[in-house]
Amino acid sequence: MLSRTADNLFWMARHIERAENIARVLDVAHRSALLPLDIDGTEAYLWYAPLNITGCAEGYEEKYGLARCKDVSYYLALDPDNPSSIYNCLRMARENARSVRGAITSEMWESINSTWLEMNRRNVDMPEDQYPEFFEWVKERSHLFRGVTLGTILKDIALSFIRLGTFLERADNTARILDVKYHILLPSVSDVGGAADYYQWGSLLKSVSGFEAYKKTYRDVISPQRVAEFLILRDDMPRSLHACMNEVETALISINGNSGREARRLAGEQHADLHFGRIEDVISQGLHEYLSLFLVKINLLGQEIRNAYLSRRDVYETQTQVLLSAQAQ
Repeated sequence: MLSRTADNLFWMARHIERAENIARVLDVAHRSALLPLDIDGTEAYLWYAPLNITGCAEGYEEKYGLARCKDVSYYLALDPDNPSSIYNCLRMARENARSVRGAITSEMWESINSTWLEMNRRNVDMPEDQYPEFFEWVKERSHLFRGVTLGTILKDIALSFIRLGTFLERADNTARILDVKYHILLPSVSDVGGAADYYQWGSLLKSVSGFEAYKKTYRDVISPQRVAEFLILRDDMPRSLHACMNEVETALISINGNSGREARRLAGEQHADLHFGRIEDVISQGLHEYLSLFLVKINLLGQEIRNAYLSRRDVYETQTQVLLSAQAQ
């Protein structure tokens, strides 16, 4: 496969997944805003969390100043001037898909193209109470695209690059969306494992579609340590870090090639850490510190994948700038 084609497939999938996960981050913030917070904070404190997690705080402050619900929601969801907004993620996903029409199925193209056309019909002055419905729409369109992809495309190297982009982005965002909770309620490492409000943790689990699965697995009161274990180490939870790295390693093995040995080594190393890891060790290290280190490793893996397989290094560097800036927060 041409590296240019692989590049477009990888980024098509990654932008679709990123749009969904930005919607999930915003959904956490909106749910949290409806519940009492046991902190001495303001509206700005709450709404800086999604900005910092997505690496968009600097750009937002230059344009809007103090973080407010309406402005943050618009900036991360609909603002065409924000390269990481849901609007621009869907636009770039469509552009990548258009560039590889011959490598994807007609059903995949129709799905992603219709999503973009409907996105353009969305009201830029969306009322605040309509944002939850919009976030659900973004998630549903992402689910639809993945379903159409798995149901129509050949199980060849093209699908491997699509899955690689999807699960690399999902691993990154699961780590970030879990960290949102600690930015809002448990900013100190010493607070990890303390009493936390049931509804706050419930909203976090619902934001990653894991509430019912958590209750089925643990059958008791939601606790911070078990939520962390569920979203980091459980390989039967589809959005956990362990499950994502299972898929990333499998995709890299399927792609193979001598040039990808270092990428496969890094993926295998991260997968082994998650496969044999214990939640007690994660908590003793500090959850925020653990997630920050994981994000650094994911970025290094992404760089190795770029070097081994992808053609447009300047594009990769531009589109990962957001991830790097978030790690510097």
